[in-house]
Amino acid sequence: MTAPLTVHRVLGDRPFAEIGRPTTVAVGEERGLVVVGGDLGYLQWSADGTAGSRWRQHRVGVYGTDDLRCRGVVSSRWPVQCLAFHPTLPLVAVGTGSYDGGYCFEGELLLLDLESGRARSVLRGAREVLKLEWRSAQALRLVLAPPDEGDFDEEAHTQGFDVIVERPDWSAVPQGSVRQEELGGQRVTFERPEHEDAVEAVAALTGEPGWEPRRQVWDVHGLADGRVLACLEEVLAEAWLPDGRLDWCVPDEEGGRQLVVREHEVWVNAERRRVRRVGREWVTPSPLIARLSPADGKSLGTLALGFPAVFTTRRDGWLALRPTDVHRRRDAQPVGLVPPAGETPEATSTLSGYDLFNHSFPIRRSTRLLFLQGNGREPWRDKWVVEVDPYATDEPRRLFPLDWRTPARHLFGGPGVEVGGDLVHAGAVHDGAGLLPGNVFVVRRSLTDGAVRWEFTADRPATAVDGDEDTVYVAYNSGELVALDAVDGSVRWRRHLEVDGQPVVPLSLELTDPDRLLVGTVDGRILDCAITP
Repeated sequence: MTAPLTVHRVLGDRPFAEIGRPTTVAVGEERGLVVVGGDLGYLQWSADGTAGSRWRQHRVGVYGTDDLRCRGVVSSRWPVQCLAFHPTLPLVAVGTGSYDGGYCFEGELLLLDLESGRARSVLRGAREVLKLEWRSAQALRLVLAPPDEGDFDEEAHTQGFDVIVERPDWSAVPQGSVRQEELGGQRVTFERPEHEDAVEAVAALTGEPGWEPRRQVWDVHGLADGRVLACLEEVLAEAWLPDGRLDWCVPDEEGGRQLVVREHEVWVNAERRRVRRVGREWVTPSPLIARLSPADGKSLGTLALGFPAVFTTRRDGWLALRPTDVHRRRDAQPVGLVPPAGETPEATSTLSGYDLFNHSFPIRRSTRLLFLQGNGREPWRDKWVVEVDPYATDEPRRLFPLDWRTPARHLFGGPGVEVGGDLVHAGAVHDGAGLLPGNVFVVRRSLTDGAVRWEFTADRPATAVDGDEDTVYVAYNSGELVALDAVDGSVRWRRHLEVDGQPVVPLSLELTDPDRLLVGTVDGRILDCAITP
């Protein structure tokens, strides 16, 4: 079916947008091409959505040297470490890999066909490829991390194996045909690159002073005056004018994760997860809540928390800050309540016993302050949707179990929206084998007793949900946007999002009007979309 969706402008667009932060660059002047490996970062905020869907995306982009237009993009399972154009064939060797934190240095050798745009992995077994160099049309030199042989290798981080692999025709090398027995080689000292020079190299290619990569638009919000607010990786918040120009931007070491517009101020939730060294100790700074002026982005104050927290809002202006690590302390923790102008809460509610640090349960346009809360000996299974009343003195009121089936399954919560007095929310079924096909759901339920109106299932995690009484829009990490009939859950249309013919992954969205949808993408762009009847 044809999707009645038109991307009529792209905010935050720039050369090399598709690959995130560059990690390695190879320029083929004689081919008129430049190939760039990049890192789009972790695509799941740790305090939001399903813990089981926290994934990282790496890409290889092919661009023309004359216009820097993207010719094609392929995804990589591991970080892209090195690239090398074949001396004669329309082929690029791509080395990927990383340390898994235990004993393994995993990765693969990809051969990217520049004519078809397809890549194939030719190593039999996972092995991190640290360096590539074509010695001839038949001989490829590799430096590989030590293999996993069951024993911890203390020198694995500073050494590798220097190997020559030969094939008469590299364009015909089958998938998985290079055996590990061919990858012994001589052990050499190897200093792992920091990849900062790749950012500088890409910036030089653009010719744009101050070029910086953009990644992960975590939240987006349209203002009544036509401006668009967003928070993203390494940007606390930014504002775009109706004519597409950047109005103001507040840089940040890590960036904002949630936006809430209140009266004449913008509240921004900034997670802090990067470890820093202070003296002899490694510490993680406290999460930060920032208040900014929507007019110019100037600071109106900050609040440094001793714990990670998430925002939950109510239509009438109430905002709640809920701690997300209560389960680690196993004691009662307060829910911070911020009233709308002219009102004051009579008490602060608490979440006692077990809470769920990996579920923020962000619900848009809600008439209630909703949370998820665990209960009993199996809080991961016995989860409830609860409501916090700003004027009540007792604990949150239970509404209904998160799972509507019996026996209860281990469910992860996700984003949602209130529609016609009902709750439409996403989630996923946890399984020991990982996220299985069909285990992601979007469900419409009565806010009175949790009765299910309809259920829609999918194979990939949902990143954002918004809608109205007519249509519910669900974004998935596969790059697909699905429009569901709000009444019966049937599919009205579905579409994989693209910009200039290249795929993009939606990470956040907001329905600003029935005919306008704002979509924040993984690669740092904001799609201003028109919806036609």
